[in-house]
Amino acid sequence: MLFAAADVAVSEESKGGQGMSMKIESSEFVHNGDMPQRFTCDGQDLSPPLSWSGVPEGAKSLVLIVDDPDAPDPKAPKMTWVHWVLYNIPTDAGGLPEGVSSGSLPPGTAEGVNDWKRTGYGGPCPPVGRHRYFHKLYALDTVLSGLHKPSKTQIENAMKGHILAQAELIGLYQRGR
Repeated sequence: MLFAAADVAVSEESKGGQGMSMKIESSEFVHNGDMPQRFTCDGQDLSPPLSWSGVPEGAKSLVLIVDDPDAPDPKAPKMTWVHWVLYNIPTDAGGLPEGVSSGSLPPGTAEGVNDWKRTGYGGPCPPVGRHRYFHKLYALDTVLSGLHKPSKTQIENAMKGHILAQAELIGLYQRGR
């Protein structure tokens, strides 16, 4: 099995002034490595298995955002395409299994809307070029409330001032290679 993780300390937003070391990884691709086809529109479009560690003390919930800043063409990106938005993930969840569906998310987890205007995972499906898919995990000092199928932007606005730590894992995909 392959394991790789990237961690990002967010000391300027960390409570108590100390940087946190939270990690997110997948057993199916390494950080900055190619994502297997089964996690894309060219395969079964399954969500990849993800695991995390180092959730800081005091965290009350987690947020996962998967997006692609290279849309539509990495040589001339015009937008960031949102593939998956989950929030209020319990801090003790430890990760998500491959192909997780709405009905099998950890209890309390809520879903936001992706750029296909639906909830759930939508895998990589780049029209041209090799794209980067950022799997961003945030630990918050609160549980987000008052949201109903929010967009990534609404989640990001609700998270402001509540981020204790964050981590990211980047997967790559190019069609028709």
